[in-house]
Amino acid sequence: MKEIELLILEIENKVINLHKNCNIANFEASISGNSEEYKKASEFEFELSKFYSDKNIYAKLKKFAQMEIDDPIIKRQVDLFFNDFAKNQFDEDLHKKIIDCSTHIEEKFSTFRAEANGRNLTDNEIDDILKYSTDNEELKITWEASKSIGKEVKDKVIELVKLRNQAARILGYDNYHQMSLKLNEQTTEDLDKLFDELDFLTRDNFTELKSEIDIYISGRLKIPTKDLMPWHYQDKFFQQGPRIYEVDYDKYYKDVDLVDKTIKYFESIGLQIEDIINKSDLYEKDKKYQHAYCTDIDREGDIRIVCNLKTNHRWMSTMLHETGHAVYDKYISPQLPWQLRTHAHIFTTESIAMLFGRFASNPYWMNQMLNIGLENARKIEKLSHNALRLEQLVFSRWTQVMYRFEKELYINPDQDLNSLWWEIVEKYQLLKKPEGRNEPDWAAKIHMALYPAYYHNYMLGELLASQLYHYISNKVLRSNNPEFECFADKNDAGEYLKNLFFNYGALYNWKELILKATGEPLNPKYYSLQFVV
Repeated sequence: MKEIELLILEIENKVINLHKNCNIANFEASISGNSEEYKKASEFEFELSKFYSDKNIYAKLKKFAQMEIDDPIIKRQVDLFFNDFAKNQFDEDLHKKIIDCSTHIEEKFSTFRAEANGRNLTDNEIDDILKYSTDNEELKITWEASKSIGKEVKDKVIELVKLRNQAARILGYDNYHQMSLKLNEQTTEDLDKLFDELDFLTRDNFTELKSEIDIYISGRLKIPTKDLMPWHYQDKFFQQGPRIYEVDYDKYYKDVDLVDKTIKYFESIGLQIEDIINKSDLYEKDKKYQHAYCTDIDREGDIRIVCNLKTNHRWMSTMLHETGHAVYDKYISPQLPWQLRTHAHIFTTESIAMLFGRFASNPYWMNQMLNIGLENARKIEKLSHNALRLEQLVFSRWTQVMYRFEKELYINPDQDLNSLWWEIVEKYQLLKKPEGRNEPDWAAKIHMALYPAYYHNYMLGELLASQLYHYISNKVLRSNNPEFECFADKNDAGEYLKNLFFNYGALYNWKELILKATGEPLNPKYYSLQFVV
């Protein structure tokens, strides 16, 4: 046992500072768009991956991982460090090529501004045009402009996929996608089964809903339903549902201080976040990364959020979402060793982010936090449920596209990817491919390049969010209104999450954590009960 403990200490002495320096450099690069910061981040990532490629340490971890270890904390550290080292057992030159290629793509996405009608547009401006414009030509031009980043990065993305596959084959896997799942305690077979089940559960409901969406958009834009195209659906990728119900969430958020409301809400359930907010970067600026994320810099309390806030519903939801990530990280037990002071799995932290992000559409949350009035809340209750159901069903079908396309991308990156993308989009989202279009629209999605084998976890997160919501509402709070429970001013909800979910960090794998926290395995029935039935 002493030999194992000494090895863990040796690893920690090297990786803790490297992780911290890498996270700080990435944060600074993303909020500034500064090439030097991206270069610095790349250098730290290379140094980190170089250490993780150490064959001597890997050999020792492999031996220890196959041993019976009585201490569960030491056993878990060995297993997780083994996975970290296993995915890096290839040569230094290949490591550097992968990191340099990835950094190049990230910088392209961060500094890219779509050009339409003679002016450069931020992502927020593109979203507003697609959401509010009724000018068919403007919608088409803007949608096409939003996809133009795909041309700029396509070749580099394919190069990166091939480099990753090269690394995976050195390690004995068919491709990087398969390897990444395996080393993150998932399998292609399990995910295929789950996504097939979700396809079956949502297909008929989505088909009916899509017809309803088409009728609404047809009337709004005065276009026959047969002529509707992807740029008519109020979102670049049709990953969020168009606003077809008569509830204008944006009007409730028009003059709201989103940061203040976020702080007060989390305080009301016993989760303090002001220290996080004070270190975060929350508003738009030139060359800044245009999306949102949360980063735990050091696993010792330095947690930061990046957003580009506007006073609307989307950014309220995003702020709650990212703060969900942040409180998970903050309330992991500081008594755990460094390697276990993180989430059990990427989708367990996504589940918490989604659990809170949904509340921006909850009329009773809006009543308690925005004072919209109980009468208003009741008035929009059914519409809000329908709107959230639409959002979930649309997103579920979008994740089908992402999971299935990405899997095929890594199986064969030399195939006709442009055609494959639209075949999958047409099948699962029921959108029409624009006539004659042959562009790398798939490459315009940032996750395809920078967050490989990741996107399916958003859907797993949605499933777990529904399971946790059901458990907290019914078992912890014994709510009188479980369908619209929002946890506000209910300290028991925060205590449950802190003590029976966040606190464990990565001490248990995700299957054990879910069983321990809810009394049963991950179960899609709660998602189905909430949004499909």
